[in-house]
Amino acid sequence: MASLQDIGMSAAINILSALSFLVAFALLRLQPINDRVYFPKWYLKGIRGSPTKSGGLVKNVVNLDLKTYIKFLNWMPAALNMPEPELTEHAGLDSTAFMRIYLLGLKIFIPITLLAFVVLVPVNWTGNTLERIKDLTFSNIDKLSISNVPPGSNRFWAHLLMSYVFSYWTCYVLYYEYKTIASLRLRYLASENRRPDQFTVLVKNVPPDPDESVSEHVEHFFCVNHPDHYLMHHVVYNANNLAKLVAKKKSLQNWLVYYQNKHERHPTKKPTTKTGLWGLWGSRVDAVGYYTAEISKLNQEENAERERVASDPTATVPAAFVSFKTRWGAAVCAQTQQSSNPTIWLTEWAPQPRDVFWDNLAIPYVELSVRRLLMAICLFLLTFFFMIPIAFVQSLANIEGIMKVLPFLKPLIEKKVVKSVIQGFLPGIVLKIFLILLPTILMTMSRIEGFTSLSSLERRSAEKYHLFILVNVFLGSIVTGTAFQQLEKFINEPSTEFTKTIGVSIPMKATFFMTYVMVDGWAGVAAEILRLVPLVMFHLKNTFLVKTEEDREQAMDPGCLDFATSEPRIQLYFLIGLVYSVITPVLLPFIVVFFAFSYMVFRHQIINVYDQKYESAAAFWPQVHKRVITGLIISQLLLMGLFSTKGVAKSTLLLIAQPIMTFWFHRLCKGRFETAFMKLPLQEAMVKDTLEKATEPNLNLRAYLKDAYVHPVFKGGELERPVAIDEEENSPLVATKRNSYRSSRHDSDASSEVGV
Repeated sequence: MASLQDIGMSAAINILSALSFLVAFALLRLQPINDRVYFPKWYLKGIRGSPTKSGGLVKNVVNLDLKTYIKFLNWMPAALNMPEPELTEHAGLDSTAFMRIYLLGLKIFIPITLLAFVVLVPVNWTGNTLERIKDLTFSNIDKLSISNVPPGSNRFWAHLLMSYVFSYWTCYVLYYEYKTIASLRLRYLASENRRPDQFTVLVKNVPPDPDESVSEHVEHFFCVNHPDHYLMHHVVYNANNLAKLVAKKKSLQNWLVYYQNKHERHPTKKPTTKTGLWGLWGSRVDAVGYYTAEISKLNQEENAERERVASDPTATVPAAFVSFKTRWGAAVCAQTQQSSNPTIWLTEWAPQPRDVFWDNLAIPYVELSVRRLLMAICLFLLTFFFMIPIAFVQSLANIEGIMKVLPFLKPLIEKKVVKSVIQGFLPGIVLKIFLILLPTILMTMSRIEGFTSLSSLERRSAEKYHLFILVNVFLGSIVTGTAFQQLEKFINEPSTEFTKTIGVSIPMKATFFMTYVMVDGWAGVAAEILRLVPLVMFHLKNTFLVKTEEDREQAMDPGCLDFATSEPRIQLYFLIGLVYSVITPVLLPFIVVFFAFSYMVFRHQIINVYDQKYESAAAFWPQVHKRVITGLIISQLLLMGLFSTKGVAKSTLLLIAQPIMTFWFHRLCKGRFETAFMKLPLQEAMVKDTLEKATEPNLNLRAYLKDAYVHPVFKGGELERPVAIDEEENSPLVATKRNSYRSSRHDSDASSEVGV
């Protein structure tokens, strides 16, 4: 069990690491040569003028103005000074709402921490129970936990009361934060500039028709069923192979530029490369000529694939982006059932054009259920088998266990420095390495499930990641860690005694989570602001690939808020804080420091660095709320289990009401606020339409939407696109190629008058 000295060693290592990262960042950001690495957002907006304000002393590489070094920490107050409305205008509501997750943590845990230290810490410290238990390893930190309170003591009433107070405060803050975000979302949507997705609906599972193509069928259906509002549509093509060719050609063009630049620097020596995989083997050839020839071949393949997609009916997917003349018309279509058969003509709001995940639009609708079932099975297996390395990591937290298994390491382990590093630092860093590999696996699984937008992919991946962290990192750490520590007692003692030992040992895992918070939440967040990998990659690209200012802009990697991984990690801190708020309050300051430090760092990144891939207007907040509620209920259930081992059965019965009331609170919030994140009020849509007609009566919406939902690989290419039909106000008949009444039954429009 980690002692106070071990925690001190871990704190020293991680604080020094964090300070080193912050000082390195503060100095590197002042250098003109790094300006595009640490301020790319301002370059992308086109308003970044000069690297610094140090006048003539600034050189191309190094900042020689000593005054700027004196104020090298001024980025901290600057990150906090931008008002929230200005931040929303600058970076979008998604970024603002994401920062409010950190504020939510501060609002919840600062009052809880103060109250816990005033009430619970003195109660725990004066319990003097752990010293009376034989053969139990504990530290001074454990004496501050609930384990130090004697069984059956009236002191547990303080913990029970604080549990209710903490739960009430958490729900109170969650309610008003949910209300605030819902209000911000509605105001944001009402004030937002015109966007293609406001007028467009994604239609999936278009039924086949023997007489009409998919494009004609879509046109016919919407002219009949939405005659006053339908404007145009874009059918979806399966262009995945073409996209791969385009991506491959872009990669080869980068290599060609690299070797051309290399040749320009050394004209007397022609660069060469090997024709094998990754240029590691094969015959050696002239690099410029080789890549020029390869790009020429790919151009021919690309043109052939374009022609195939344009002429092959099987390349057309039974889906389309349908645009309407008004936002009101689009809202009605997106939020209603289009056919008596609920499995066809499925409609939903179209993602932003930059949010569309084009690869998954080609997946047949009938495959989606099978894919998602298979991925659910895979997620279960992944979660189960990851318990093995988690158990190994937790075993590292027990010095005695290592010495029993590997006795020859005893002389080394008994050294104070080695022991402190193993118990205070190593478990957290090893677990962090395991978790680095996980998000890529989970995102791949979400892609296989067939979600059609980047935002939905990230939300789904975040859901998987949260489940994994909950089961493996949190519950797995408690269960497997306890089992390793108490294995001998489990074998030699009755089951009732082992249950009591579990109740005592669960609070002792707080020391492990302290080390994890410091590794991941302190040093890890500080490493994020340094941007070491983007820094190295930019200078490599700038050295070998950049010829023009446009090339230099493309070499920038601003990155973005990775909701799929960042939000579940934040939820782990909510969970740890809520669980240990009553059990081991001394852990709470570590949580508060994490939320405060992360808020400052990520606010700076949002203002100066990140360029979001999409804007969902905080559509993820219902999931954030649900996961905090999940953490709160888990904390309540674990406290009930702990109380059951403490000889206070009556108190345990009083705790049963907590999870029930919390679940009822969640249902209340879901019914009160969630619709604001799922549907667009028709009233709001009509207001925006009316205002737009008054201010822009001559708006050509057809021209505005013409290329909005064309696959990126076709933009600028030659592909025959379906032409939207003329407005139907002057004709009561809708043109069709159908030869039979029977075929028209697919559209559920048998009563409509159809011209042939």
